[in-house]
Amino acid sequence: MTTIVPTSEEDPFLAVVRFTSQLAWADAGPEAAEPEITRLCREAEESIVKEKWLELSTLMVTSAELVSSKISEKDLECTYTIICSIVKKVESPEDVLAIVKAIASEVAQQPSDKASLRLKILFNLYNLVDHPYARFQVYMKALTLAVDGKVTEYIVSSFKKIDNFLKEWNIDIKDQRELFLAIANVLKENKSLVNESLKFLTKYLATFSNEDTQVLDEAKEEAVRAVIEFVKASTIFQCDLLDLPAVAQLEKDAKYAPVYQLLKIFLTQRLNAYTEFQNANPEFLQSYGLADEDCVSKMRLLSLVDLASDESGKIPYASIKDALQVNEEDVELWIVKAITAKLIDCKMDQMNQVVIVSRSSEREFGTKQWQSLRTKLATWKDNISNIITTIESNKVTEEGSQASSSSAAAIQGLSVR
Repeated sequence: MTTIVPTSEEDPFLAVVRFTSQLAWADAGPEAAEPEITRLCREAEESIVKEKWLELSTLMVTSAELVSSKISEKDLECTYTIICSIVKKVESPEDVLAIVKAIASEVAQQPSDKASLRLKILFNLYNLVDHPYARFQVYMKALTLAVDGKVTEYIVSSFKKIDNFLKEWNIDIKDQRELFLAIANVLKENKSLVNESLKFLTKYLATFSNEDTQVLDEAKEEAVRAVIEFVKASTIFQCDLLDLPAVAQLEKDAKYAPVYQLLKIFLTQRLNAYTEFQNANPEFLQSYGLADEDCVSKMRLLSLVDLASDESGKIPYASIKDALQVNEEDVELWIVKAITAKLIDCKMDQMNQVVIVSRSSEREFGTKQWQSLRTKLATWKDNISNIITTIESNKVTEEGSQASSSSAAAIQGLSVR
């Protein structure tokens, strides 16, 4: 038989159960309500005495959710502040994780009811918990709630700390995969954050790099999504998608091979290749929500970047006109657009009808680009070494000349005396 220890003041956990149960049964009448309120309070008392914190948290959060729409935001926040404090009563990591899951799941279950407050409650729970993996579970529920409740603006700022979070949580590759995809889905809701969305979607796809064909198949839809996001984005001109196994599998896929072909065109070829692709697949763009005019504009800029990557550093206006398929009077307009997009740094020699390029962006950064960078760094290192050697040689010569001059002056001084 359970022994209830009386106290001078009602236990805060018990007070929450009494408050929520009274509200839940308020419309049932005293005869029906009193027995139920008494039963719930007795269950709570027994759980407190026996330290059955998981059972208590489940009881409390269920009762709170029954009346969440009936009480003010302040009362709901206070109620959950007490409920969340249960985690401080528990020492076992397994029990902490179980309680956190129980609370977070219920809080995130009704995103249409006080969504911003519910997100705040989850953040408070996160800060109360010391268990790294439990924190990760709360954060994942917060991401889901942010999307479902349309309050993503309150969680986006935390994405800047993801690298620190990953070190703290120490989660495995599957959990990382789930995290990156959830973040990409949050960012997708905001059109101004498309760059960040693609960044995390790429991180998600990268987690499949060492997986077999069966597991890779899970990433197929998201790989297609990443390609389309890149092609559609008017301000993104470089990505690392092409060499990812999750994306490369599309090349031999009967349904998605054209998607991979389009990505390859945007990263390695010029406008004429895109034009041929469009003529061969006239319904493709529309099926993925792409506009031909936008694709042509982006390919013109990418084609200009490709021309600028020539080692000579000089591009005749005529070459630009042909590659971009534009009129002669529009050549300089597209050069300015490329400069504005920070794709190239150059000077226009209007007299000689030539563009002199000082810097150009890379459309992709794979093995070829790393080898080129290595060669340039090695050359730079050799040049610096040569400069240092020359300076040291001149220094020795100068010191020798100064020593000779001093000796001559000394001898002359002796002669005078």
